[in-house]
This record gives sequence, structure tokens and C-alpha cells, in this order.
Amino acid sequence: MIRFFLLFCLVGVVSAQLSSTFYAKTCPNALSTIKAQVVSAVNNEPRMGASLLRLHFHDCFVQGCDGSVLLDDTSSFTGEKTAGPNANSIRGFDVIDTIKSKVESLCPGVVSCADILAVAARDSVVALGGQSWTVQLGRRDSTTASLSSANSDLPAPTSSLSSLISSFSNKGFTTKELVALSGSHTIGQAKCSSFRARIYNDTNIDSSFATSLQANCPSTGGDNNLSPLDTTSSTTFDNAYFKNLKSQKGLLHSDQELFNGGSTDSQVNAYSSNPASFKTDFANAMIKMGNLSPLTGSSGQIRTNCRKTN
Repeated sequence: MIRFFLLFCLVGVVSAQLSSTFYAKTCPNALSTIKAQVVSAVNNEPRMGASLLRLHFHDCFVQGCDGSVLLDDTSSFTGEKTAGPNANSIRGFDVIDTIKSKVESLCPGVVSCADILAVAARDSVVALGGQSWTVQLGRRDSTTASLSSANSDLPAPTSSLSSLISSFSNKGFTTKELVALSGSHTIGQAKCSSFRARIYNDTNIDSSFATSLQANCPSTGGDNNLSPLDTTSSTTFDNAYFKNLKSQKGLLHSDQELFNGGSTDSQVNAYSSNPASFKTDFANAMIKMGNLSPLTGSSGQIRTNCRKTN
């Protein structure tokens, strides 16, 4: 009896683990279908690669990688889309909808929205020249979302270094992994409202860089005007973000905090001179992020429509 119980426990543990071959038999063309749609979306608009990567990050940091970020508000709960870090900035939902409908037509009720986010994030990085990694699969979708957790757990663009370290530490990440994951800002754009205070008030900013940004981000108005997070190569996944920080050309206050005389300066130096180590560390940190509290086994559900529960 004890032996059977131990065997049951072991099987239970194994069944709760994610696996890179989770859909090999149930939906063998899932990954190639997701990739084709991501490549198409990124070719159409390179910024979408950053948007899809950010969707996965904002999903995983709020009650785990469970697709909760995709849920629209209902009469019974308020979703995460209107949280401070997401409102008027999180995007890419239409691309996820398109991917989901393609995958549903192949294998109805098999592939979760949470897994689609994880794969789309990897495929986006690769499409923009970054490192690939093996995505672990088998996440299931939540039936709830948390506006309050989205407001409390996602780091703000005004964050201090200590605040960033604690936000990531709360999710099990080391300071080195924080720096690696921040390198995702080598792609994408940010709205004027998220960096206005930096370009008008911060002193640790290259003066000509600040002046050039002020032209498109006035002290009042123009909140939605965009500027690239990486001023040198915003549609290529490379290590230029770290070189920019060394030149005091980080767009967000939180970016420049990583190179401002603090504990992370040495890691920024390392990544700016060794792009291969950045790409490897980034890929490993993404795998770790994808493992944040997934729903597996019989927990959650496989949503038919990523925007609402079944």
C-alpha cells in the first residue's frame, strides 16, 4: 500500500511538470502554426515582437503563466488589462486571437492560451534576431484574473533599483536574471508618459539624448507619442540596450537604474561586452519565467477563446 502511494505521488509530481513534447501527439503542428503567425505579425510590424514578449512577461508575473492577462472584464471580475502597468500600453491581443483560432481549427480544445503566449514570446525574439530556447509546455488557462496583483507585482518604469530587485526576487529571480530579462528592452517602444519625468528631471541622462527625446515628448501633452527603448537598434534583439545604459541613454528611469553606480553596473558591463553571454542568460531566464506557477493536470481549463473563460 505504501509502495503504491509513493508511486502515485511520483506520478503526480511528474504529471504536473511541463514538457517540451506536450503536444507532440495531440497537436503535432501547433508549434509550427504559432511560429508562422508570429513571423507574419512581426514582419508586418516589428514592434509586435516586443509586444508579444511583454504579454508573456505580464502574464507570468501575475498569478503565474496562466493566460490571465488575456481575459476581458466580466460581471464577476475585473481583468488585468486596465491595471496601471497594462492600461493603454499592453497590446498584441489580436495576434493571439488569430493564433488561437488557427490552432483551434487544427486541434480543438487542446492548446492553451498560456502556452501560446510562451511560444509566441520565444518566436518573437527569434524573429528579431535573438536566441532561441526550448519552450516547456502543458500550462492550462486560469478562470480568473487579478487586477490588484497586476498593479502590485508588475514593475513600473519609474522603479528604483532596489524596487526592481525586490519585484524580481519576489518571483524567484536573481539580480543577474533581472539584468538579463531587462535586456528585452533591446526591442520595442515606450510612450512619452512613461519616460517624460526622466527626460525632463533626471540628471543621469545624456543631455543630447534628452533633448532629442523632448522634441517628440513635450512636457505636457503627447502622452502616447512613442520612442524606441533601444535608441540604436530597436527592431534587432541584440546587446545594444546595455551599451546605451553605459552612455546614459536608457529611455526609462528603471532602465538607467541598472547602470547608475549600483550593484548591477558590473553585469551591464559584462553584457555590453559579451553579447553571447547575454543571449544565453536571457534564454535561460525566459525558461525560468515560463515555469512560474503554471496550472497543470486538471487545474484550470483550455480556453476556446483566450479572452473569456469557457
